[in-house]
Amino acid sequence: MIWLRQAATIARRELRGGLSGFRIFLACLALGVAAIAAVGSVRVSITDGLAREGRTILGGDVEVEFSYRRATDAERDWLDDLGTVSEAVDFRSMAATGQGRDADRALTQIKAVDDLYPLVGEVELDPAIPLDRALADGGAVVHPVLADRLGLAVGDALWMGTKRFTLRALLLREPDAGSAGFGLGPRTIVSLDALEGSGLIAEGSLFDGDYRILLPETPDDALDTLRARAEERFADDGMRWRDRRNASPNIARFVDRIGSFLVLVGLAGLAVGGVGVSAAVRAYLDRKTPVIAVLKTLGAEGRVIFAAYMMQVAAIAAVGIAIGLVIGTIIPIAIGPLIEARLPVPVALGVHPGPLAEAALYGALTALIFTLWPLARTEQVRAAALFRDAAGPSRVWPRRRHIVTLALAVVVLVGASAWLSGIPTLALWSAGGIVVALAALVVAAWGVRRLARWGARHVRGRPALRLALGAVGGPGGEATAVVLSLGLGLTVLAAVGQIDANMRAAIDRDLPAVAPSYFFIDIQPDQLPAFLDRVETDPAVSRVDTAPMLGGVIKSIGGRPASEIDHWVTRGDRRISFAGALPQGTRITAGEWWPEGYDGPPQISFAQEEAEEIGIDLGDEVVVNVLGRDIAATVTSFREVDFSSGGIGFVMVYDAAALSGAPHTWLSTVYAEEEAEAAILRDVAGDAPNITAIRVRDAIALVTEALSALAAATSWGAGATLLTGFVVLIGAAAAGERSRVFEAAVLKTLGATRRTVLTSFAIRSALLGAAAGVVAIAGGALAGWGIMRFVMEAPYAFEWVSATAIVLGGAVATLLAGLAFAWRPLAVRPARVLRAQD
Repeated sequence: MIWLRQAATIARRELRGGLSGFRIFLACLALGVAAIAAVGSVRVSITDGLAREGRTILGGDVEVEFSYRRATDAERDWLDDLGTVSEAVDFRSMAATGQGRDADRALTQIKAVDDLYPLVGEVELDPAIPLDRALADGGAVVHPVLADRLGLAVGDALWMGTKRFTLRALLLREPDAGSAGFGLGPRTIVSLDALEGSGLIAEGSLFDGDYRILLPETPDDALDTLRARAEERFADDGMRWRDRRNASPNIARFVDRIGSFLVLVGLAGLAVGGVGVSAAVRAYLDRKTPVIAVLKTLGAEGRVIFAAYMMQVAAIAAVGIAIGLVIGTIIPIAIGPLIEARLPVPVALGVHPGPLAEAALYGALTALIFTLWPLARTEQVRAAALFRDAAGPSRVWPRRRHIVTLALAVVVLVGASAWLSGIPTLALWSAGGIVVALAALVVAAWGVRRLARWGARHVRGRPALRLALGAVGGPGGEATAVVLSLGLGLTVLAAVGQIDANMRAAIDRDLPAVAPSYFFIDIQPDQLPAFLDRVETDPAVSRVDTAPMLGGVIKSIGGRPASEIDHWVTRGDRRISFAGALPQGTRITAGEWWPEGYDGPPQISFAQEEAEEIGIDLGDEVVVNVLGRDIAATVTSFREVDFSSGGIGFVMVYDAAALSGAPHTWLSTVYAEEEAEAAILRDVAGDAPNITAIRVRDAIALVTEALSALAAATSWGAGATLLTGFVVLIGAAAAGERSRVFEAAVLKTLGATRRTVLTSFAIRSALLGAAAGVVAIAGGALAGWGIMRFVMEAPYAFEWVSATAIVLGGAVATLLAGLAFAWRPLAVRPARVLRAQD
C-alpha cells in the first residue's frame, strides 16, 4: 500500500535522529521485560533440571513406597523381577550422645539403606570414604548440622533407640535429597541391617519403606504401562508410585507457584514502566508537534502520520524488549550457582525460549497499551489544533477502532497472564488490583492537584511553599506522572511489608498462647502409662492431650479415585485416629457421632473445612488403605478442626471398633513452661529412647525461615517494580527540566532568591512523593488484608512501621529525583532564558 510506504519512509527518516527522548522508554520496558524473563528462566531452569536429572534425584528409574511397613516377600519378588532394587527405610527419631537422662538429644531424619544404595549418583562424605565402609559394623554418617548440634566429631559414639552407633563421616551431599520432601531434622544414614535390635521400628511405628528400582533400558512412554501394572498388582496394598519423570513433585510444585507469583509481580513492574513509556511517547509527540503540523498542511493523511509514529514506537519497543531479554537471560546464568547451592536439586542453566517469549509478549502488549492512546491523537487532531497543543495537551478522544484495539490488548494481556501463570484466579485478581491501583493513583493525583491549588490561594507568608503548591496544582504539572510511577511500585512494596509483618506477628502471637511444647510420637501402647505418669504429674505441665495414631493412604472418596482429587488431603499418606466416646473439646458441625461402644459397620468423622473443599457429603464412602488393608467407612459427621492451634488434629477419625485392633502407636502433645522443656525431653527419651520428640518451637522456626525466604524473594520482585518507578520518576523530572528553567528565570526576575526557588522545588517533590506513599499505604493495606484474610486465612492488623517507611521513602525518592534536575534551572541567567522566548 502506498500510504504504508509513505509512513515507513517518514518513520525511517525520523529515526535517523537517534533515540533522544526515548531513553526512559527503553529503560522502563527493558527493566520490566528483564524481570519477567529472569524469573521465568530461573523457574524453567529448575524444572528442567528436575526433569533432566530425575533419575539421580529419585535414586533410580522408579520408586515404590509403602507407608508404615516394608514389602512382603511376594511383593519384593515382584519388584526384583523389574530390575535392580535398593531398599531404604525412612523415619524420624532422636539421636543422642549417650543413654539415660544425662545425654544430649536432637531430632534427626534417619535413612536406613542396603548395600546397593545409591543406585544412581554418589554420596559425598568427609572424610571421603566409601559409604559401605562408613556404615559397616554399626557405623553412621550424619549431616554437619546434627554433628554441631550434639557436639560430635568423627569417631564419637551416638545412640539411636537402644543401639550404639559410631560416627564415621559427615554427610556433605545426598544424591536423592531432592526427593525426600520436607524434614524436621538433619539427615542420618545407617545400614538397614543395623536397625535390628535398636527398638526404632516396631508395630505401628511411623516409617516409610522405599524401594528404588533401576530398570533395563526403558523409554519414558513405557513407564505408564509399568505403572498401570504396578497399581493393578498393589491395588490393595497402599503402594505409592513415582518415577524419574516426576522425581520431586513438591519442589516442582513450589517452584512453579512462586515463579508464577513473581511473574505477576513483574507484570506490576511492567505496568509501572508503561506509565513511563506513555509519558515518553507523549513528550516525544509534543516535541514533534511542528513536524506533524507541517506534514498535515502538506496533505499527509492522518493514518499515514499515525502509522509513521507507530512504526517508530514499535521499532524502539523492539529494541527495549531485546535489551530486556538479554539482561533476563544473563542474570539467571550469573546467579545460577547461588541458586543451585541453596537447592537440593540440580539447575539446568541456559537459554530457555519459553520464558523469553512470554516476557517478550508481555512487553509488546504493555508497549501497545500505553502508547496507543497518545499515538492516536496524531491521527485525530487537526493541524491547527496541533499547533495550539504546544501550550497544553489535547482532550481529543481517539477513534473508536483504537479504543477497541486498546481494550482487546488489555484482554489479551490479562488472559495471557492467567493462562501462562498457571494460577488464573490469582492472576485475574492481580490484574484487577493493578487496574484499581492505577485508577486510584490517577484520582489521587487529581486530588493532590486540587488540594495544592486550594492551598496556593490560602497560604500566606511562605513564598517557597506557595510557589510549590502553585506548581503542583497548575496546568501541565508532573503530579500525575510522579504519583503513578512511584505509587504503584510503593503499593507492591507496601503489600509485601504488610503481609510479612502480619505473618511474623501471627507466629509470635499464637505460639506462646496455644502451641504445645512438644509432639511426642511413636509411643507404644505399653509405654503410654509411664509416659503419662511423667508428664501429667509435672507441675510445669498445664495440659496433656493424647490420641491413638496410625497411617493410611486414601484410595477413594465418594466413589472418586483419590488420584483424581487435587487436594492436600489426598496427596501422600495421611495420619488417622480412632475414638469411642466424643473426645473432649470436639465440636460436631453436622451429622452425629457414633454412640459409645458402637460395634457396627465402620464410620468416620471428617474435618468440616476439608470436606467442603473436597466436596464430601454426609453418607459418602471413604476408602483408606491401612497397612495393606482397604477399610471402607461411611462419613457420619463433620467436625471443626483448627490445625492452626498447633495441637492434635486429624482430618479423619474412625470409630474405635474399626481400627483399635490394628497395630498403632500413640501421639501426645504436652503444653509446658519453656523452662521445663529440657527436663521433660531428658526424662521421656531417657526412659524410652524409641519415642520421638518434635519441639514445636523448632518446627515453627523452620516455617518462619521458609516464610522469610518467600518474603525476601517477593521483596526482590517488588524492588524491581520500585526501581522501574524510580526510573519513570527520573524521566518525569528530566522532562520537566525545561519548564523549570523558564519558571526559575521568571521567579528570579521577580526577586526570588536561589534559596527560595530551590526550597520550592524540594517541597514540590516531597509533597508528590508523600502523596504517592499515602496512596501506596492504602493500596498495600487493602492487598495485605485480602491476602491474609482469604489466602492465609489469618487475622490482619495494620503495621505502622513499614507504612511510615513507605511514606518517607516516597518523599525522599521524589526529592532526590527533583533536586538532581534542579541545579541547571538555578544556574541559568534569567535574561538569556527570557530572550529565547521572544
